[in-house]
Amino acid sequence: MKKYISSLLVLVTGFAFSQTILNASSPEEFRQMRAENMRKVGDTVISNKVTPLEYGFVDEKDILKSMMVWEIIDMNDKINQPFYYDNPDGLLSKTTRSLYQILLDAALEGKIEEVYEDENFSTKSTPEGIRKKLESVRVDDELIEIINSGVTPTEEQKRQYTDLIRTTTDKVKVLKIMGMWFIDKRDGQMKYRPLGIAAMGPDPTSIGRIGPDGQPLAGADELVDLFWVYYPKAREILANNYVFNRKNSSADLSFDDVINARRFSSIIYKSSNGLGDGVIKDYIPRDADEQLEESQKIKDQILQMENDMWNY
Repeated sequence: MKKYISSLLVLVTGFAFSQTILNASSPEEFRQMRAENMRKVGDTVISNKVTPLEYGFVDEKDILKSMMVWEIIDMNDKINQPFYYDNPDGLLSKTTRSLYQILLDAALEGKIEEVYEDENFSTKSTPEGIRKKLESVRVDDELIEIINSGVTPTEEQKRQYTDLIRTTTDKVKVLKIMGMWFIDKRDGQMKYRPLGIAAMGPDPTSIGRIGPDGQPLAGADELVDLFWVYYPKAREILANNYVFNRKNSSADLSFDDVINARRFSSIIYKSSNGLGDGVIKDYIPRDADEQLEESQKIKDQILQMENDMWNY
């Protein structure tokens, strides 16, 4: 039943978007309606803005069992590529942005205020702090020599010998997501609630760094958490931004739909009650195969929670 309702909603929203394309009187009108998130219904133009259905209240006493999990979403995996797909300006195709770019733009514009530096949501990030974390200004040795010689460098020399390194969308191919699996005994259902989402990318202060031996410095390409977003406060933004749908370009499927329906592939790297609580690589070091096996064991534990629900 849930799958039927979900499919129906996708068909309805997709039909609305195809009406916008088919009924626009000109490309300019279509672009304007798309930019303003509007669509035509007969002779009337109405808003396409979506307000996501609020999560229901869950009383602690109704939670029979629960498990917090932290997962990595690799956007190189084919099923996860819609998170990475970026089509900023197509004529007839739906304008789409990568999930990272959507969250980043919303955080910098103040549309999402619950943005943090860590997965514990203990230190809040500011737009200025995020910008600084994503940029690094590097001064070449030539400019340093000019300054040390007592000569004031010209503006042209400053531009020539100064590089601005940015962590851009194309460099962010890994996401993290944190959420809770729980059994709601009131509804008799196993549910998943996303709580946090983060982007991982290279640290711009380390990108391309070369050591004295001419080799890349250790950890130069290591990915770091760029920022964490408290997911419930990002839902309205994500519900009004859409993933690329390779099966039907006229069917709208929002990022909020995809994430809540868990239409992605992931690897668990941490859990609240896995075997040897905590980060998997900390208690199973230096063995990638065993780390993957441990991730699968935790997924099996989650499935077992649902099976146990019917035997409780």
